[in-house]
Amino acid sequence: MAGEENSSPPFSGVFADCSLAFWTLCSVILPVVITLWCSFQRSRRQVLRRDIFRKSKHDWHYTDLFGQPTYCCVCAQHILQGAFCNCCGLCVHEGCLKKADHHFHCKEIMMRSNGEPHTSMAHHWIRGNVPLCSYCVVCKQQCGTQPKLCDYRCVWCQHTVHDDCMQSSLKSEMCHFGEFRNLIIPPYYLSTINQIRKDKRTDYGKLASSYGKHWTPIIILANTRSGNNMGETLLGELKILLNPVQVFDLSKISPAKALQLCTLLPYNSARVLVCGGDGTVGWVLDAIDEMKIKGQEQYIPQVAILPLGTGNDLSNTLAWGAGYAGEVPVEQILRNVMEADGIKLDRWKVQVTNKGYYNLRKQKVFTMNNYFSIGPDALMALNFHAHREKTPSLFSSRIINKAVYFFYGTKDCLVQECKDLNKKIELELDGERIDLPNLEGIIVLNIGYWGGGCRLWEGMGDEPYPLARYDDGLLEVAGVYGSFHCAQIQVKLANPVRLGQAHTVRLILKNSKMPMQVDGEPWAQGPCTVTITHKTHALMLYHSGEQTDDDVHITEILKCDSG
Repeated sequence: MAGEENSSPPFSGVFADCSLAFWTLCSVILPVVITLWCSFQRSRRQVLRRDIFRKSKHDWHYTDLFGQPTYCCVCAQHILQGAFCNCCGLCVHEGCLKKADHHFHCKEIMMRSNGEPHTSMAHHWIRGNVPLCSYCVVCKQQCGTQPKLCDYRCVWCQHTVHDDCMQSSLKSEMCHFGEFRNLIIPPYYLSTINQIRKDKRTDYGKLASSYGKHWTPIIILANTRSGNNMGETLLGELKILLNPVQVFDLSKISPAKALQLCTLLPYNSARVLVCGGDGTVGWVLDAIDEMKIKGQEQYIPQVAILPLGTGNDLSNTLAWGAGYAGEVPVEQILRNVMEADGIKLDRWKVQVTNKGYYNLRKQKVFTMNNYFSIGPDALMALNFHAHREKTPSLFSSRIINKAVYFFYGTKDCLVQECKDLNKKIELELDGERIDLPNLEGIIVLNIGYWGGGCRLWEGMGDEPYPLARYDDGLLEVAGVYGSFHCAQIQVKLANPVRLGQAHTVRLILKNSKMPMQVDGEPWAQGPCTVTITHKTHALMLYHSGEQTDDDVHITEILKCDSG
């Protein structure tokens, strides 16, 4: 008996060890299994959600957290996460997506028509989730104040009305598109155009005249990859205020295809709002030049800018600002476009002829809107471009972009890679040879701003230099002594070396390799001849609502032109 008592503890110890190992294994495996199961369910829900989004007529977007108190338009329950339509503003639970597709229609970009022109259409009401600080069009009291799904909003005119004020007469009332009626392309207009084309008629002018002389429809071209990634948000807000057919994402469609919408509009009536940087604006202006080549000059639109890039010098010159980060409501942006004045912008042809072997010359041709430069600022742009190509994810912030520019500018102050430029290059202005001082860079300007917001030509002091204009067919040519001199000019502690103004600029790079750039597109260039000549004019819009001291002379130009 004593032996048996002594032999039992080892067995119980082994059993305890196995039990401990089992429960330890369970404690490790069970969380892994639960995590994998949750991940599988989440991915399955995402696949189902994407399938619904793909088949739906709504422009659904999913969010993990709504920015304001939100209620499902189907079940009327309060929701923190779910889907919302970028066109009509409908908000629903994930589980209510199919019901929402079945019961609610999105904005119609076209509607049935008998071919006759119309001037009105019925309201399209959506219940609940009205914008904050909105007021009822009937009783003028604030809407959406109750903590539930309540009150109505028209997806076209953006008018809001209380549940109690929604009478039968208001439900059948015609919609006249509200404040932005002169910018919106009505659904029945496109339907009538389609009918006219089927009937092989061409009386577009008669149709357009029925919409009034103040009808200047707008086309939105947004580059969602520009600057600080504001493009996605802007696209949704603009689709709600306008007809979705007017809003284009340039990451999905080219400007040339988007601008063909202008050919369905009255002659010289369309306006284009480019949401992007100076490079995006140049891309759009190139597409407009293609319209001229196709013989579509009567459809050429006027172009306004919403700056989303890093430099935005052209936008600054035309008083649209140095950058946009959501501080101005989208409604105010559209008002600014409606009130803007039309001006002309010079566009220039930059022809680079390489000096190849056996006297073979290869030509590169660029179109310039802002400036051409050779020297330290082109070197900074080239280094920045190379760094961004390697790690594009790091360059999503305007502040980071400018910090990288500052780093490369400081580096060049120490290295001076572009020194003795006057020994490497010859400069001719309208055929006259210019004696160059000991420079490191030459900048050829078409617009007033350079380097992300600096007025290079006007500068400081009382020197009697003629003002720079963007529509006089003249280029301003200035020189800089280096990166440190560029920094001094930007903070108004120094002036550039003003070399002159000319209709034609010619630069000859003799026997070395130098960095060059045209409107922020840099490259390293060997021996060559650069010739800059006038190409054409672009029709732009100048925002005259807000002026700075630097913009007074531009206002004087507009007054002289109108006089």
